[in-house]
This record gives sequence, C-alpha cells and structure tokens, in this order.
Amino acid sequence: MPTFRPVRIADVIPETADAHSLVLDAGFGYRPGQYLTVRTPAGARCYSLSSAPGVDAAPKVTVKRVPGGQVSNWICDHVHAGDVLDMSGPAGTFTPDSPDDDLLLLAGGSGITPIMGIIKSMRGGAWSLIYANRDADSIIFRDELDRLLPVTHWLDSERGVPTADALRELLTAYPDRLAFVCGPEAFVAVAEKALQLAGVPASRIRVERFELGSPESRPSADSAESRALVVSAESRALANSAEPGALADSAEPGALADSAGSRAAVEPGALANSAGSRAAVAEVELDGRTHVLPWAPGKRLLDVIIDAGLNPPYSCRQGQCGACACRLLSGEVALVNNEILEEEDFAEGYILACQAVPLTDSVTVTYQ
Repeated sequence: MPTFRPVRIADVIPETADAHSLVLDAGFGYRPGQYLTVRTPAGARCYSLSSAPGVDAAPKVTVKRVPGGQVSNWICDHVHAGDVLDMSGPAGTFTPDSPDDDLLLLAGGSGITPIMGIIKSMRGGAWSLIYANRDADSIIFRDELDRLLPVTHWLDSERGVPTADALRELLTAYPDRLAFVCGPEAFVAVAEKALQLAGVPASRIRVERFELGSPESRPSADSAESRALVVSAESRALANSAEPGALADSAEPGALADSAGSRAAVEPGALANSAGSRAAVAEVELDGRTHVLPWAPGKRLLDVIIDAGLNPPYSCRQGQCGACACRLLSGEVALVNNEILEEEDFAEGYILACQAVPLTDSVTVTYQ
C-alpha cells in the first residue's frame, strides 16, 4: 500500500485559467511520465509529474480543473505556496525505455502533463507531438512546448473534435515510432484507432488515461478478462495466528488460500460463478461513523460508498494506486484487479475498495 508523507508546496504556477502546477519542496527519485497520489480534505487523486528528473530543479505536478471534480477544484482554489499536502508515490509505467527513443506523442487537454515530463527528459531521437484542446486559451505549457519541439496543435474551435480518420493523416509518416497517448477517454479511444489505421502495431502504443469512465463503463466483476484475488478476513486472522506453513500444510488442494492464508488467485470462470452477481450488505466505518449500505449486484465497493453520498478516499479506480485501500474486518471479497497491494498489506487486512466485489452476504470494512 502506498505510504503518504507531508510535502510542502514551494510554488504554485498558473498555467491556464483552469490549470495550476504545484512545485514541490521534496527530493525523491522518479521517472518521466510517472504520477503522485495527492491526498486533500476533498479526497485523494493521482496527478502526473510534469517535470523531468535531472532537468527540473524540483518535482512538479500539474492539476487541471475537472467539471464537478471535488479534488481538482479544491486544489486550484485553496492551495498556495507554503501549504503542505500528503502525497505518495511516485508510481506508474507511462515512461520511455530510453531517453534516445524515437517517439510519437499524442495528448489531449491535461494529458500533456506526463508527456511534458517525457519531452523534457529526452536526449536524442526524433519526437513529434500532436496536442488537442478546445481552443488556444486551453493549451497548457504552450510557450514552453513551442521552445522544445515542433507541435501540431489541434483546436476543436477551429477543426472540430478530432476523428480517427483525421488524426491518421497526421500519423502515417511515423509507423515505426513508439507512441505515447494520454488524455480523456474519448480522445484516447480516437487516438488509438488512428494509430492502428496508420499502421502502428498495438505493441508500440502506450496509453495513460485521464478522466476515467463511469463504473458501468468499466469491466464488470465477471468479465471474461478478469483475474481476481479472494481476500477473507477469517483466513487473514488464521494466517496471523498460525505457525508459518501451518495453513499451507493443512489446506485441501484447490482451497482458496495461499501459503499466507490471506488471498488466492481465482480463474475468471470461478469468479463469474461466485462474485459480481450477488447482493450483499456493506458495513463501512468512515469519518468516525458506521454506515450500513445495500450492495447491489455488479457493483464495486467504492461505487457503493460513493453512491451513498459519502466521501471515501480514492484516485485511479483501476487497482493501481492504493488510495482507496481500507481494512477488511469481516466477510470475504474478490479483488478484480490489484497492482499495488503486497503480501504484508493483505496480512494487515487491506483491500482495494475500487476493485472489491462481495463473496459473502455481508462485508465489514474500516477506513479508521
């Protein structure tokens, strides 16, 4: 699970009317294109580093207002130089293998943030950037970008919303380059299609998505592509009290327990038969209060809590950042995806609310 630490804001730079960069008074190693998880009184979100290690004097994240976005608007309205925010990271794999790679970069809106860090870190190779925005006033880092490399600007106000066919005409000269794509979901979908039409193989396309879709648009718990982890409060308690290896020695073949007794991988078919299609009750301890919530079939725990009008911590909603982690006190859940929690986290009872679906009729978790 990510560890948060206080970070002082050294400076706040207004980039556009809707975007601010936070310069951090912190020294840590990171790779270009990675992100930090920022925790605020309004919640926690992931924000990409727009700085480059070894190039910029201090790390910097850039935050753009999202309509209705509690955290982005809180940061833009309330954070000033000298303030302190809790942050964890850096994390993420949206980063080049070499600073000498030949790159084709496609960004939409705030998707320029990690790509800016990548651009500033490159030493050799050939780079091309296509950057889509609503209008000229929406372009983040405009002057800096124009000094660094040639940019093909796509402005909706002049050319309409980009289509796959229109973007393909700009990409056909670069079928052998490694493509990096970042932006809102709609832009990413169009850009990926355009790259395929231009002959860029899928193996050479790397994507970082912002403004993730609604819970209903994400893979369901019983998706054929899912691979899950079963996490049980009972097995965790047994694992913490048993002698090393005792559970592994006593478990029947195929039992839902690994050598730690706290989790096990489940094949998609097994998950489809047991999770995602059942109703349950979630008992959630949050902000000093206990809430008993109906858990409808097909929903993730985080969505259940948010739909009840509560404000739990979360960020990426993809099982990658750990901002939504809570402790499982009773019951059993399946985690549809997990790219952050490790054995010691499971031993302490942590699960990811954004990926949890119920395997028992009742589940109790705490954020305390």
